[in-house]
Amino acid sequence: MTIKEAILKSLDDIKLLANYLEIYNHIIEKKYYSFGSKTPVSTLSATLGDLIRDGDSRIKRLRQPGETYLYYLTKNESTIGIEVLTGATEPEPEKELIKSSLPPKSKTYDERSLHKLLTSYLKNTEIYSKTIFHELSSNKDANQIWTHPDMVGIKFLNLKNKVSRNFLKTVSRIDTFELTSYELKREINSDTDLKRAFFQAVSNSSWAHYGYLVAFEFNSALDEEMARLNRSFGIGIIKLAANPYQSKILFQAKLKGLDFNTIDKLCKINREFEKFIEQVEKLMTAEDRYYKSTEKELQEFCDGYFSNDTEFEIYCKERYIPMQEPL
Repeated sequence: MTIKEAILKSLDDIKLLANYLEIYNHIIEKKYYSFGSKTPVSTLSATLGDLIRDGDSRIKRLRQPGETYLYYLTKNESTIGIEVLTGATEPEPEKELIKSSLPPKSKTYDERSLHKLLTSYLKNTEIYSKTIFHELSSNKDANQIWTHPDMVGIKFLNLKNKVSRNFLKTVSRIDTFELTSYELKREINSDTDLKRAFFQAVSNSSWAHYGYLVAFEFNSALDEEMARLNRSFGIGIIKLAANPYQSKILFQAKLKGLDFNTIDKLCKINREFEKFIEQVEKLMTAEDRYYKSTEKELQEFCDGYFSNDTEFEIYCKERYIPMQEPL
C-alpha cells in the first residue's frame, strides 16, 4: 500500500472518528505501511493534511476544541451519526476509547494576543501599526464593532533624495503615504464566519486606502469564496502565522480613496485613533532637521514588535498560541 491507501484502509477498519496518532498506531499494528522516514508521525500527519487540502472527497475531518482534528471516511458519516459530527451529543460509550486517547484540552489564546504578531509582520514591510481599543471610545454602543478597525497602519513612500521628496509633497502630498485598516480574527472556519468577518472589515476600513481581514486560522475550503469576495469588494486577506515573518497575503487589497468624513468621526470618538492621525500628520510635515525625532515619536506611539525569533517563540508559548498548524 501507499501511505494514503494505508490511511484510508485504517479509517475504514476503525469506522469511527480517529486522530492522527490512532491512525498511525493502527497502520503499524496492521503493518499496512512501512515508514522509512525518521519522523513517521510527522509524515503521516502531513499526508493527512495533504488529503484535506487536495479536496479528496473520501476523507473528512472534524475540528476539536483543542489543537487537533478527528478524521473519518465520508462513507461512514451515517454510521458515526450526524449528532456526533455536529457536536450535538457525546459519543456513545463504546467510542470513549477515541475520546480518551485525545490530548487534554489545552489553554487557548485570545484575539488581542495576535496583534503583536501582526505588528511584527507589518514592521518588516515598513508599516507602522497601532491597536485601536474600541473600549476607549466615547460612544460605547453595540454597533461600534462595525465602525472601529482593530488596527491601523501607515506606510510612507521613502524617497531618499531631499529634493524629490519635497517635490512629491508639493505636487501631491496624499501620494506620500498609505493608510491601512486591519480586522483581526482568531479563526474563520465556516462560510458564516467568513461573511461576518469580511463585511465587518469592509465597514471598518471605509476610511482607509486599503482594508485587510487577518486571521490566524482559515479553513482552506473557503479559498474560492475568499477570492470571490476579494474581487467584488477589494478587501485583502492575510494569513497570520506564529512566526510573524511566515505570515502571507492570500489576497491583495485594492487601493481606494480616503474617506475624510469617517476619519473625522473616528477621531472624535476615539482618542487613540485621533493621536495616530496626529502623529502621521506631524511626520508628513516635519522639517528635515526634525524628521528623525518625529519618526521616533511615531514609532514609540505605535505597537511594539519582536526584535528576534526567541522573543516571538517565548511570547507564543506564554500565550498558548500554537507554533504550528493543528494536526
